[in-house]
Amino acid sequence: MNAANEYNPFIINGYYDKLHFCDREDESNRLVTNLKNQTNTTLFSPRKLGKTGLINHIFALCNEDIECDCLYIDLYATQNLADFTQLLAKEIFATLPKKKSIAQRFMAQFSSLRPTLSFDPLTGIPELSLDLAEINKPNENIQSMFQYLDNIGHPVFIAFDEFQQIVQYPEKNTEALLRTILQKLRNCVFIFAGSHAGMMSEIFNSAKRPFYSSTAALALGKIPTEKYSVFIEKLFANRGRTIQPDAVAFILDWTNGYTYPVQYVCHQIFASGKRLIDLQFTRAIAAKVLEEQSHIYMQYRNMLTLAQWELAKAIAKESSISQPYQQAFIQQHKLGSVSTVKRGLDALIDKELVLAEATENGLVYSVYDKLFLRFLQRI
Repeated sequence: MNAANEYNPFIINGYYDKLHFCDREDESNRLVTNLKNQTNTTLFSPRKLGKTGLINHIFALCNEDIECDCLYIDLYATQNLADFTQLLAKEIFATLPKKKSIAQRFMAQFSSLRPTLSFDPLTGIPELSLDLAEINKPNENIQSMFQYLDNIGHPVFIAFDEFQQIVQYPEKNTEALLRTILQKLRNCVFIFAGSHAGMMSEIFNSAKRPFYSSTAALALGKIPTEKYSVFIEKLFANRGRTIQPDAVAFILDWTNGYTYPVQYVCHQIFASGKRLIDLQFTRAIAAKVLEEQSHIYMQYRNMLTLAQWELAKAIAKESSISQPYQQAFIQQHKLGSVSTVKRGLDALIDKELVLAEATENGLVYSVYDKLFLRFLQRI
């Protein structure tokens, strides 16, 4: 087989192309339509369900169809407005040099930006850093940068991932500041993506908050099993491999259909080089994946109290639980009192180890990371 066809088709980092992207047709159409019609969107999705891949996918679709610039900005690691400003400036500088005249105007306009080039001591990869001479004036810098983007002359689509992080900034006026700046823009359209349902809902659904009723909402669910099954079988077949249907069914059930663990398990299977993949081999790969991750998951034990750890195991054993305060559940798993369970559950949700999902019948609690779920069930 041609060596060019032997690259691993199950992408676990970044985005390759639409041939390696599974489904999301309805979500993609809605997001592209919103962007083209200058409608800002709130995109909520639990982590590991593929929202970053979806954003990259719809940006690729937009670039195929119209002249536009697309910026993806992950706010997860930011701690304050200064970090926000740095990240925005670096993304603009990283994206716009494809069009040198625009990049030159950007650097000329913002004399407070001081680009320096350094090299990662381990990888040798060059890294760009930007120093803001007036870092103590992030409000002015942010407003100037957005106005600059708005005057480029064609649409600019900007996705802020983990947008709920701004709630944690020490600057208490961050939401009002951003809302005031963004609502005046005419050529910039935004996707506000987040994984924390409570915080995102508070930002966009509370009448007391600046972003109230300012966006269209889109909740990202799981990819339908039948579509994911066809996708997996096709990618293996395109590389001369055969995966049996019961093996595919096991993968989707074992990962609970969450995109990242599905891709990761399939990635590992493909990397093995095996041409005929059956259920037994797939189970062995799944066990290997857990073994590789076990040292990480055991660290969770060190950061939790004994009561929190036991509660996490109990939820994992049940797969999901809708009534965690019932005496039957508490007594069966020896969890102590209702108040102990409540404190533990609040802590696990806050640490994003347990996910609380709203359903027609109320909240349902489950272990957030589906590989961690299987690890807890295994022990």
